Amino acid sequence: MSWLTRVRERLPFISKRETPDNLWVKCPRCTEMIFAKEYEANLSVCPKCEHHGRIGADARLEQLLDEGFELLPAPTVTEDPLKFRDSKRYTDRLKAARASNPHHDAFTAAYGTMDGRAAVVGVQDFTFMGGSMGMAVGDAFIAAAQRALDEKCGFVCVTAAGGARMQEGILSLMQMPRATVMTRRLRDAGLPYIVVLADPTTGGVTASYAMLGDVHVAEPGALIGFAGQRVIQETIREQLPEGFQRAEYLHKHGMVDMVVDRHDLKATLARLLDYLTPAKAA
Repeated sequence: MSWLTRVRERLPFISKRETPDNLWVKCPRCTEMIFAKEYEANLSVCPKCEHHGRIGADARLEQLLDEGFELLPAPTVTEDPLKFRDSKRYTDRLKAARASNPHHDAFTAAYGTMDGRAAVVGVQDFTFMGGSMGMAVGDAFIAAAQRALDEKCGFVCVTAAGGARMQEGILSLMQMPRATVMTRRLRDAGLPYIVVLADPTTGGVTASYAMLGDVHVAEPGALIGFAGQRVIQETIREQLPEGFQRAEYLHKHGMVDMVVDRHDLKATLARLLDYLTPAKAA
């Protein structure tokens, strides 16, 4: 017990100052304690080791789009079509996820400009049930792609997901071909579809719209793959190389076009939209 504590106990009229619990953020990679405001000002990137932390949909949209963007309405879908229950009812899991998230489901889209270039940006939020892909995510993706077609502008999709949402069974898997059809419609219209692979992008999302972009951009250190590393190792019975399924490894082996720091992401995407959007649609 310090002398200051003993003094406070003897002098009860000296009030104890309350310290908020969210003043500091611990970097998951280097374990450095970072002042929360400094971390947020640095776009949730560790100033010491440059680890790119996971961020929510609102923060991502604010980082990528100019001020004044328009949020697209959340689609209305049938909830709990299979009346699914594991250790909890699916409806209870949805309620818990929505209580801690400002959005209705894992995919949020907005229309606006990116350094003056018109674009639709869709963001998958890993904090909402692991960014899992269900009917609501599929409908939101389709609505975002359709808005890009209507506005004749590019569509940027930021992925972060653990895969399909098992509580919706085959209905969640059906979102893979539905999203694929929309990427083909964008291509047929000559409009760019750019994917930003954030940490983590796995499962059925990787097997569909996350790998169908005209350009694939990844954030540094992002985990990108279909099955988990342990599953692959046990299947092929071989030791996998260092950094397997990380953005830098995939870039080196041609699966990702570029790895871009979060501070440079908006400018890079705006430049790509400038290159790829047809002049008559600009």
